[in-house]
Amino acid sequence: MTTPLPRQHDDPTGTFLWQRPEADRADTRLGQFTELLHERGHGPFEGYEDLHTFSVEQLAPFWDALWDFTDVVGEKGSAVVVPADRIEDTRFFPEASLNFAENVLGSPSDETAIIFQAEVGETITRTRAQMHTNVANFQDVLQSAGVGTGDRVAAWMPNIPEVYEIMLAAAGLGAVFSSASPDFGVDGVVDRFSQIEPKILFVANAYIYNGKPFDCLERLAQIRPQLPSVGAVKVLPYVDGWSNDISAVEDAELLDPALAAPDTEVRTPHFEQLPFDHPVFVLYSSGTTGKPKSIVHRAGGVLLTHLKEHQLHNDIRPADRVFYFTTTGWMMWNWLATVLASDATIVVYDGNPAYPSISRLFDMADELGITLLGTSAKFLESAKKAGISPKVTHGLDTVRSITSTGSPLSPEGFAWVYDEIASHVHLASMSGGTDLCGCLVCGDPNGPVHAGEIQCAALGMNMDVVDENGMSVPTGEQGELVCRSPFPSMPLTFWGDDGDARYRSAYFERFAGMWHQGDYAEWTPRGGMIIHGRSDATLNPGGVRIGTAEIYRLVEDVQEVLEAMVIGQQWESDTRIVLFVRMQDGHELTEELQTRIRSTIRAGATPRHVPAKIVAVADIPRTRSGKLTEIAVRDIVHGRTIANVEAIANPEALALFENLPELSS
Repeated sequence: MTTPLPRQHDDPTGTFLWQRPEADRADTRLGQFTELLHERGHGPFEGYEDLHTFSVEQLAPFWDALWDFTDVVGEKGSAVVVPADRIEDTRFFPEASLNFAENVLGSPSDETAIIFQAEVGETITRTRAQMHTNVANFQDVLQSAGVGTGDRVAAWMPNIPEVYEIMLAAAGLGAVFSSASPDFGVDGVVDRFSQIEPKILFVANAYIYNGKPFDCLERLAQIRPQLPSVGAVKVLPYVDGWSNDISAVEDAELLDPALAAPDTEVRTPHFEQLPFDHPVFVLYSSGTTGKPKSIVHRAGGVLLTHLKEHQLHNDIRPADRVFYFTTTGWMMWNWLATVLASDATIVVYDGNPAYPSISRLFDMADELGITLLGTSAKFLESAKKAGISPKVTHGLDTVRSITSTGSPLSPEGFAWVYDEIASHVHLASMSGGTDLCGCLVCGDPNGPVHAGEIQCAALGMNMDVVDENGMSVPTGEQGELVCRSPFPSMPLTFWGDDGDARYRSAYFERFAGMWHQGDYAEWTPRGGMIIHGRSDATLNPGGVRIGTAEIYRLVEDVQEVLEAMVIGQQWESDTRIVLFVRMQDGHELTEELQTRIRSTIRAGATPRHVPAKIVAVADIPRTRSGKLTEIAVRDIVHGRTIANVEAIANPEALALFENLPELSS
């Protein structure tokens, strides 16, 4: 372990925080992979930058070595990469055959596969042998409904062990799995699942959040008629003592709890051997500008990408216990599920991560021996605002890594993790998305961590920051985030997109020959990256582009402010910056506080960043994955209609931004 160096807290951006001792770096999974490359005649690699250069310039030997290093189960074939005229037409492992579920489930042993906690109740565990049996049982349910290779299986369920087993049962048969969290309303479920025409729908009778049960069956009765492709509805009696009356739902049947019984004889699931590009998941875009895109992901691409991120970038090892706070409606659910393929245990939680207190996740880390604690920047910033100090109240001895995603983590948030959680951990901020079901930039377990910076581009990802003309911009200059080379987890297509016109338009038409992510970013002098927010949400006062994250990181340090959102409002032939703030309990937005906020922003950024208007609101809308809905609020302020309200976790908050008198002058 290392002791963090002294830091200046007035501006921690770029400050060194941590690095693994040199003597321990060879023992990481990244160090072991590098040694494998040396044995194969590649290198030498003086550091991560050399290794990354090899991974993007020598695609075939890199991905071939990764397949072998991570022990992918399947037939690899002789071809690794088949180039094409268009980046999106490149194919990886075109001769390979494998089964996603077989790789994830591993062997039927007594090793713990899942540890589950809900807000209340006992901790539940599943061994790998129990999961094999449960998956085989769920395959019986699927096959009785006529589900086979290529059919779609939908789950509108909480984040519980059964939904992982249903997904693996579907993948084992070659079916395509898609999920949505139970807090989605009727329109949100129908908008998603109606596009893919599932043959079967799995639902829970209810779910619990913040200590309160919420019914699903009433909404199910409205959803069912709008999904005519569904021939069977299976309802899991998840919440005890809650109604299981399914009489109003056509084709509905209660699932037998014995399907997931822990003490039955071990059964062997079926694992259909399928091409590398066979579809395994459909995920949905979380944007609010239209009907969600149905993004089809290929089994081999997701598997290999996740194995790379888990083992090389997050140093996940056999027998580790990996936690990520997620719902079934976020791509991090799929990311967590695949952790099982690294012979590690996944720790699953359903409910509010701050129930009954903001310390809940740290309690779980101590109680369950978590080694990787995965959460969001929003959670870490909330814990910081709450003034807790887990390093004082908790042991956290088993935690080696803390990961953050969902939105940029501020430099102050980085510093708080090392000051108040643990000084010995690898803090890995990550950024990627639903679009690729993985990361573009992420952590380096052997490299230095600097405040406010994502450490590196992911291996195999030829990342760049470009201007409006697709030309690379200098270090420290902001631009559009792109990937200049193909990668295995590029989506296969959008469901129902005949000819792939929408798919190509979404990622490849803005900059020819590049994957365009839609994020605004910059490289740092240390080779790290700062994400400044969505490029379609950047501010443009006086024609100068400003990333919203630059303002958020400064406002987040104002103790009276709980959270904030910034947009650009069209005003007098220009754009003016409007800052909305949600105040901490017991505080008001006074003139004095507004002056202090403006001074803080001016001192920490530039005069151009200073908001013309600061407005207090009671709530701020976010997507279900915790991201700020800047575009939706901007549209509301300008009187435009929001096309996909169901993408927002708290849509009632949108009304707070309609016809605000503060913005009329």
